Amino acid sequence: MTVRLHAADGFEFPAYVAQPKGAPKGAVVVLQEIFGVNAHIREVANGYAAQGYLAVAPATFHRAKHGVELGYTPDDMQAGMALKAAIETMPAPGVMADIQAAVDYAAKTSGGKVGIVGYCWGGLLTWRAAALVKGLSAAVPYYGGGSTTDEEIARHPNCPVLAHYAEQDHWIPLDTVDKFSRAHPEVEVHLYPADHGFNCDHRGAYQEASAKMALQRTLAFFAKHVG
Repeated sequence: MTVRLHAADGFEFPAYVAQPKGAPKGAVVVLQEIFGVNAHIREVANGYAAQGYLAVAPATFHRAKHGVELGYTPDDMQAGMALKAAIETMPAPGVMADIQAAVDYAAKTSGGKVGIVGYCWGGLLTWRAAALVKGLSAAVPYYGGGSTTDEEIARHPNCPVLAHYAEQDHWIPLDTVDKFSRAHPEVEVHLYPADHGFNCDHRGAYQEASAKMALQRTLAFFAKHVG
């Protein structure tokens, strides 16, 4: 189902919500890639709901454009990168206010702890959320583009973090992943023999073995820290 959430500045935006069977054991906020809350992100949310979590996927492009659902063609990629750029140039707190609202909704609705997971741009936002958003018990960024820059490495997470990166990721150089890892010994960092986007089974970059291993580790991490 889709709900309407309100950020602290009054901005209203939609979020896809997947309900577990029975009482939730906690909640997971799912942050989209640059392709919007599309079929794949809804499937990811449904997957966490099947594991017993209330899953909330906020439309983090909504401040720039409404109803974004892109595919994975070069044109879609270009459109998504333009929307990401538009959001990234907004004055603070920008989209972080929407993520805070999603976390608050997830906590209130589930009655439990809240974890956050994000992919691609959502991975970058997940890393930022670990430092900036209140009420998080765990954060899991997947191949967060930009998360290994000096500016982002300087952040200090306020909750446990598990970070997934790919060895063949041409967007995130391995030497910067190493720098990130050395700067944050408290973060559990894993590398996979895969490319950027390896978790998305709608893309050619999908790498099943890596996706399964990353999910297994993520679920164990959430079981430990969220419920």
